[in-house]
Amino acid sequence: MNVSPITSWEGVEAYFTFADNPTAMAIILGLSVVVTVGAVIATIIHENETYIDYR
Repeated sequence: MNVSPITSWEGVEAYFTFADNPTAMAIILGLSVVVTVGAVIATIIHENETYIDYR
């Protein structure tokens, strides 16, 4: 049963080949969470070290 309104791929601006793959989506989500948490932790560490220098 094909109920997709897409009849042609001409003019497509974005084509996600893994959008129906839950494993790829989970890996990308996991990587983005790790990068975000890492950036927050690095910022906290840097700010704490900088604050100690100016006490």
